[in-house]
Amino acid sequence: MVSSIRTRWNSHFGGVLLVAVIAAAATFLSEHYGAPAMLFALLIGMAFHFLNDDPAFAPGLEFSAKTLLRLGVGLLGLRLTVSDVESVGFTAVAAVVGFVLATLACGAVLAFLFGRRLAFGLLAGGSVAICGASAALAISSVLPARAEREHDTLFVVIGVTALSTVAMIAYPILFRSIGMSDLEAGFLIGATIHDVAQVVGAGYSISEEAGVIATFVKMVRVALLPVVMIVVMMSFRGARSQKVSLPWFLVMFIVLAIVTNTGMVPIPVNETVATLSRWCLVIAISALGVKTSLATILRVKPSYGIILVTETLFLLALAVAFIFTIGL
Repeated sequence: MVSSIRTRWNSHFGGVLLVAVIAAAATFLSEHYGAPAMLFALLIGMAFHFLNDDPAFAPGLEFSAKTLLRLGVGLLGLRLTVSDVESVGFTAVAAVVGFVLATLACGAVLAFLFGRRLAFGLLAGGSVAICGASAALAISSVLPARAEREHDTLFVVIGVTALSTVAMIAYPILFRSIGMSDLEAGFLIGATIHDVAQVVGAGYSISEEAGVIATFVKMVRVALLPVVMIVVMMSFRGARSQKVSLPWFLVMFIVLAIVTNTGMVPIPVNETVATLSRWCLVIAISALGVKTSLATILRVKPSYGIILVTETLFLLALAVAFIFTIGL
């Protein structure tokens, strides 16, 4: 058994080390230049695509893109706190739930209209509706296996990361220009921007109050990730010969979310696990980058990009309409 573990470790070491170094470089660049670490990880990873089929790296890349991905998603559960999001109010929370479900449905409808597969529509819709790249990776992991799945996932990750970065800059200016208060702007930012980091950056660029509200609202969206994953799994139950069941990392996500809201988890432990989760996801995205060539991405049909942009504008329109018609 020890020999088997050693052999497995040796076969995985090269690939895991490669993407860990890429993730470290991406994190360094992110901290010094302010761009998303996941975007850097993707771009640097794609530069090393020539190593994808090398036997010395392939097993470790596969392990990082799948197992570490699932572990990172599962550990995200400790980042959810019910007490924080309760301060936003029941009506606003219910509205955010509606936004998420409507955007997911929008993705499915757009996929049908543009002749794309339902899986891509749900993948794109879920990533826009919830938490960008992390949601894309999580949803992709429960979709039926297909040859082009990793390619679609990587495109969605790149697309939502780019759109989220643009939104981080443009949305605060937009919401200020249409006369939104700090509370309203914070709600809109948390309800519409894809990635958590960009939500925090955009919210606090307005004010501390807007930053706090934006983060709370964003966590409501993140909390719906298990629900959306289950919806996606049930949507494809006919494509599987086995009974649909909850994957281990989704169970981990739910259990950790419950545990962290009991107050039993010490803050240092919570922060350590959050850091570990983030590293797992950045490493997983680095591996996905290595496994996909830039030439392949450039051959993506324009309709894929149109779907992502349309979903982003649809979510923005829903949130702004809610503020103008109902308010906080």
